[in-house]
Amino acid sequence: MSDGQSDLTRAVEDYDAMHRFDIEGLDSQFAGLHLRQALNDIAAQNIIARIWARDHTVWKPEDREITNRLGWLHSPDEMEPHLDAFHTFVRHLREEQFTTAVLLGMGGSSLAPEMFRKVFGVREGFLELIVLDSTDPDAVLAVQHAVDLNRTLFVVSTKSGSTVETLSAFKYFYNQVAALTDNRKKAGDHFIAITDPASPLAEIAARYNFRSTFLNNPDIGGRYSALSYFGLVPAVLIGVDVSLLLTRGKEMAQACGPQVSPENNPGAQLGTIVGRAALTGRDKLTFVISPSLASFGDWIEQLIAESTGKEGKGILPVVGEPIGAPYLYGDDRLFVQLSLEGEPAEDTALIQVERAGHPVVRLNLRDRYDVGAQFFLWEMATAVAGHLLGVNPFDQPNVEAAKALARKVVAEYAARGTLSSEPPVLVTDGIALYAPASSLTKPSTNLADALEQFLTQARLGDYVALHAYLQSTPATDANLQALRLKLRDRLRVATTLGYGPRFLHSTGQLHKGDAGRGLFIQITAESTQDAPIPDEAGRSESSLSFGVLKMAQALGDYQALLEAGRRVIRVHLQDVTKGLEYLSRCL
Repeated sequence: MSDGQSDLTRAVEDYDAMHRFDIEGLDSQFAGLHLRQALNDIAAQNIIARIWARDHTVWKPEDREITNRLGWLHSPDEMEPHLDAFHTFVRHLREEQFTTAVLLGMGGSSLAPEMFRKVFGVREGFLELIVLDSTDPDAVLAVQHAVDLNRTLFVVSTKSGSTVETLSAFKYFYNQVAALTDNRKKAGDHFIAITDPASPLAEIAARYNFRSTFLNNPDIGGRYSALSYFGLVPAVLIGVDVSLLLTRGKEMAQACGPQVSPENNPGAQLGTIVGRAALTGRDKLTFVISPSLASFGDWIEQLIAESTGKEGKGILPVVGEPIGAPYLYGDDRLFVQLSLEGEPAEDTALIQVERAGHPVVRLNLRDRYDVGAQFFLWEMATAVAGHLLGVNPFDQPNVEAAKALARKVVAEYAARGTLSSEPPVLVTDGIALYAPASSLTKPSTNLADALEQFLTQARLGDYVALHAYLQSTPATDANLQALRLKLRDRLRVATTLGYGPRFLHSTGQLHKGDAGRGLFIQITAESTQDAPIPDEAGRSESSLSFGVLKMAQALGDYQALLEAGRRVIRVHLQDVTKGLEYLSRCL
């Protein structure tokens, strides 16, 4: 047996042992899944080999955002030659006494770096990492107050190079750094860019003398970019062993390779389970994750939601919803457990759910570096699930709707000097409720009654999504989570929670592109302070603030949901803590 064959055999055996995909057991227990038949069809159609060959007809007859979005297949191999340059780059930063890195990015540019920071922490002597993926002015100013600008590196990260949130944050922080020096070159030393070749950000980086620009493979979509520059540069800044991370990714790539039959291929098997379950109505993919790996759920949420939620179809990833009693779940759930070896897991509760008749898939990680393998596994599984659903898992056709409407709101603000919206249908106790006529069956004089009217629309198979255009703080997180669980327990439907505008780059595509089973509760609030967005980096003129931009994005998304025929209300709070507690009491 050749060395290559030995490596392949070992990779397949290792990952087969780690992942318990009981195809026969699931098939016999759940009528209609037909997993074995689906795997046989994938083998007969040579789907896995065609994916590796970049055959767009696996998903669609037309090649639109498909063959030029499959670069992730080779990311682990392509990144390996850059390891020495990574280490040299970080060594220079440490020698120059940089202590903190602030990543300015959204979605695929921010979720993997944030996960690395939360899963691995920071090795002694490396840089602390703060991720800013919000236009909330309180969040922006909190970052500014938390860092020493003289010793901070700003990582400006966007594939397109034109993401409004990212560039707004860059302009703001460039001005803050530039105010400390009259030397433009010295200000530029505090910034690096991660982007695609020839993007607007690449031009900005050259104009403002950025310290470095990392040009990523343009054939990698944002949500598939964890094992590229977008994920690895932030990872190396905090001292993650990116060599080991890539090794785990390469092992999984081998186990999911074109020469591995679907019945032994973990990516083909997992994708078949997820895809077939969705086709039979189990389209609420509910994750139960070991605490130290919890932030992996945020990354996987974007991958699945944005990849599958389109053309009236979709798989809803349910992340961060604590496991409850079996009677709380309908037959629209598929559970996935990601457990870290040696860490307590919710096995007892999950076993009860399984015994009650809900399918459970278990994935076991030997250590934290196995997230490198999980990145590739879920990317391949999502590609396979997309094939089964008949959707293109690499585009995001509905994302632009909310962006366009937000730009319209900003343009109206520029013309009038105020943000315009429909008048509230109810104002009480410091809370204003906005709702279209279709959301309420009759006029209401109190918030509890109005919420009751809205929520009684929920049916089995629906889900409730909380969209919080607020600053994320421990207190707000806890209040929103309590509200979410009350909704889950009362309505017995799946629930999700996302902060805006962050979730627009994650689950926003699914909200407008799926089958329309969602009920959306948007929560906005007055900001306690605001911060101007410079019209141009290095200049003081400003025609827009972060507070106005955030509200424009909320109003734009609200309108986009309405135009997509979704059920939505907006609750505007004068005081966030008191308002959330009042909402909870109303339920």
